[in-house]
Amino acid sequence: MPQISEKTLMIHARVDPKLKASAEKVFSTIGISTTDAIRLFLKQVELHQGLPFAVAIPNAESAAAMAEANNPAALNRYKSFRELREKV
Repeated sequence: MPQISEKTLMIHARVDPKLKASAEKVFSTIGISTTDAIRLFLKQVELHQGLPFAVAIPNAESAAAMAEANNPAALNRYKSFRELREKV
């Protein structure tokens, strides 16, 4: 059995492969590893004494907007910001 240092422990978690790959792209873009990101998250949990972000069930309007945003075919497209402003 491998020896575990008193300074570190190993965390094993099952994660959807697509989610892992997507998150790793973000981490790479900002120059950190997945391990660094997990360590950062855990440190923030410790500092906040809870999750470092609000967790809530979206209301019906927010849920509908999120579903619409996840369907690119349903999104309105504009040629410019000016055109968008004129439509709103």
